[in-house]
Amino acid sequence: MSQVLRKSLFILIVMAMASTVSSAQSLVLDLPLPSQRAEVSQRIGITEVTIVYHRPLAKDRKIWGGLVPYGSVWRAGANENTTIAFSDPVTIEGQPLDKGTFGLHMIPNIDQWTVIFSRVSTAWGSFSYDPSEDALRVSVKPMPAEMHNALLYEFDQLQPDSTVVKLEWERLAIPFKVSVNVHQIVQASLKKQLRGLSQYNWMSWNDAANYWLGENADLNDALTFTNKSIENEDRFDNELTKSNILAGLGRKDEAATSQAKALSLATPLEVHMFARQLQTEKRTQEAFNIFRDNAKKHPDQWFVHTGMARIYSSEGKFDEAATEMKLARDAAPDNQKSYLEGLVKQLEAKQDINQ
Repeated sequence: MSQVLRKSLFILIVMAMASTVSSAQSLVLDLPLPSQRAEVSQRIGITEVTIVYHRPLAKDRKIWGGLVPYGSVWRAGANENTTIAFSDPVTIEGQPLDKGTFGLHMIPNIDQWTVIFSRVSTAWGSFSYDPSEDALRVSVKPMPAEMHNALLYEFDQLQPDSTVVKLEWERLAIPFKVSVNVHQIVQASLKKQLRGLSQYNWMSWNDAANYWLGENADLNDALTFTNKSIENEDRFDNELTKSNILAGLGRKDEAATSQAKALSLATPLEVHMFARQLQTEKRTQEAFNIFRDNAKKHPDQWFVHTGMARIYSSEGKFDEAATEMKLARDAAPDNQKSYLEGLVKQLEAKQDINQ
């Protein structure tokens, strides 16, 4: 092909494309666009979902069945492809879709819309859309919405493992649900992360164990993780994690042994804070036993007096409780004195500070 012919062909292509581009836009320059670019992201678990789109304005035009005709593939925005990217595999309306970046197209109809995820995400709009490049199609129901002059994507109904993506424009919303197998993805991610430098840090293994403990899932893996943490450095933190995991597995005697080991490694303040945690869990007698033991072993620490004050308060011995709390207040750091003074006043008013 001669240089002249190539140049002529280029001009024809530009002219054809220019027919779809307003006079305020440029194919070669960075200029303001009538339909401005936007980007919105949401994390589900550890999975990132990102939508990049352009926002046309309704401007009192008839949108549905007018500017956007029914029954035709639409770019779900303006200008180049609207794209949606997933950092991990997901399900869309219950159907699986691999990780990656997809061109997002839609086919509007009055009662039902088709949402299309195309493997091609670099096209201009839907003009070159090819159904053979579909990665997934789902059908969804449109729903009424508040007026939006500018087209909008948002994430709604956020749950630990899902969200509903909504396209909203004019007085219509098009929702589709994105779900993630969070545990499976986290499990794979932890396996990868714990093969790096983090494997040599007690905290990494302990954090992983506490994640599964908090989810009440894979407790045997959690136990393996916390044992790895203890191998790196035996501490109050990971021994306590181990105790909680063993309790979750129903191994109560072993859990008690690990708790005792944790408390033997704890600082006086860690012991006190653990007892306070037990109080919030309604394990009151255990908490009070630890308060008493801590006060015997470390009578010079100001916070042990607050533990004893809580014991006396629970027994209705408000004078003794107030005395203990005053000792705590007088020896406490300045940033604690105001809080402790409030507790003193409650006790002097014969109010139980454990309520």
